[in-house]
Amino acid sequence: MRTPRLRAVALAAALLLGLAACGGQPGDRNDSGSADAGADGSGRFPVTIRHALGTTVIPAEPTRVATVNWANDEVPLALGVVPVGMARANFGDDDGDGVLPWVEERLEELGARTPVLFDETDGIDFEAVADTRPDVILAAYSGLTEQDYETLSRIAPVVAYPEAAWATPWRDIIRLNSKAIGLAGRGDELIADLEGRIEETAAKYPQLKGKTAMFMTHVSSKDVSQVGFYTTHDTRTQFFTDLGLKIPASVSGPSGSTKKFVLTRSAERIDDFNDVDIITGYGDDKGELLKALKSDPLTSKLPAVQRGSLYLLPGSTPLATAANPTPLSIPYVLDDYVAALAEAADKAA
Repeated sequence: MRTPRLRAVALAAALLLGLAACGGQPGDRNDSGSADAGADGSGRFPVTIRHALGTTVIPAEPTRVATVNWANDEVPLALGVVPVGMARANFGDDDGDGVLPWVEERLEELGARTPVLFDETDGIDFEAVADTRPDVILAAYSGLTEQDYETLSRIAPVVAYPEAAWATPWRDIIRLNSKAIGLAGRGDELIADLEGRIEETAAKYPQLKGKTAMFMTHVSSKDVSQVGFYTTHDTRTQFFTDLGLKIPASVSGPSGSTKKFVLTRSAERIDDFNDVDIITGYGDDKGELLKALKSDPLTSKLPAVQRGSLYLLPGSTPLATAANPTPLSIPYVLDDYVAALAEAADKAA
């Protein structure tokens, strides 16, 4: 569903960032036309970016920007730059067109056609990426392998994740990708704007402050014998702290000895999670997972299950992506997501 709220939020962000949103097409820079942040923050190129897979040098201000994997397209779009190509959405796409609703809204604001969509069902489509003739490939939030990186680097300079796959905080997604296209200053403004929105929204729900939260994952209604959870390396868990929530020791402790973004525990150790006030995760449209958690002799012992202080995101819908914060999705889903967490927090009191 398209909401007037997003149009207003995105328009306000555009005005704040001073973006010109007229007649943009893939590859257009709908900003002032000058880079404002080079390697030393001066706006000069070349730009050098160090990341987990190596060091990337971008010799000149890119005019053709491609993005791969989840959410990287949202940084240039938020800053008024339309990618020549980007990954097709494979989760939360409400109308099956391969474009998430907040991205579609932003493209409409910029008067731009939908960029080439790379089908990543079976991995990165290197040929399709090459066909867009990019000057730079943004992948600050991604799961690139070394081989992926080497192959993409033959096409154009690639910005990979700073430390670990799928573990880049939303602020760093913005910082790295905006720096690569010469718009680091505007990237900082975008971060400040989003931080303000998050702070303002969280302040409406004081019951969240200090509550512990866990994001459950990889749990099926057909098998609750293993309980998966996102570690502190994952953006979903990190976002809890933005909202004033705390990470319980049952999550932060095991996270300290691994770089994985998901861990699992046998349901026989369900008591490990007694320190969790709120549980969220991905549910299903029929509520089968919630029924399974409540009826299982082990998971039903979870204090959060007994209290009902759970919030399972509804199926493969745009709202289901709410917990994984990205530059354009944050203002789109923030109010609904935080309100739902607050309702769960009320039951944990």
